[in-house]
Amino acid sequence: MDRSKNRRRARQAGNTILELALVLTPFLALNLAIIELSLPIFKKSTFTNAVREGCRYGITYQTTYSGTSYSSQTNAIKAVVEANSMGFLNASNANLISVQYYDSSSFANVTGNSSANADGNIVVVSVSGYTHNWINPINWVWGSSTFSVTGSPLSISATSADRLETLPVGSTRPTP
Repeated sequence: MDRSKNRRRARQAGNTILELALVLTPFLALNLAIIELSLPIFKKSTFTNAVREGCRYGITYQTTYSGTSYSSQTNAIKAVVEANSMGFLNASNANLISVQYYDSSSFANVTGNSSANADGNIVVVSVSGYTHNWINPINWVWGSSTFSVTGSPLSISATSADRLETLPVGSTRPTP
C-alpha cells in the first residue's frame, strides 16, 4: 500500500512543476503588461503635478528655491518643475520645460518683456515633447478587436496656468 502511494506522488511531482509553469507564464505576462501600460500614466501624472507646483511657485514672485538663488523668476520656476518631476526631467532634457507669460486683458504673449510678470498677467508652465519609450511592443487580439501598442515612442505633455496676483507690499519685482 505504501509503495503505490509513493509511486503516485513521484508521478505527480512533475505535474506540479508543469502546472506552475502554465500558471506563472500568463501571470507574469499580465503583470509586465500592467507595468508597461501604467508607466506613461504615472509619468503624465507626475508632470501634471510638477507644472502645478511650478505655477504655484511662480505666483509667489520668488527667485530662490531649495537654497539656490536664480537669476530670474522663470529659471526658478523651471527648477521647481525639474525638482518635482521625480528625476524624469533633468539637465539633459530641461529644455522641455516652458514658462510663458500672457497679458490678462489681451491674452497676448508677453514672454521676454521686462514687465512679463506684471500684476494680473497669466503664467503658463508646461512640459512638452517628453517621449516615453515602450519596453516591448504589445499586440493583443480578442475576437475581432485588436489592441496594439506600437514600438514608436509616446509623447507626454502637461500644462498649468495661474494668474499673478499683486506683488506683496515692500517687495521688489524679480526679473521675469
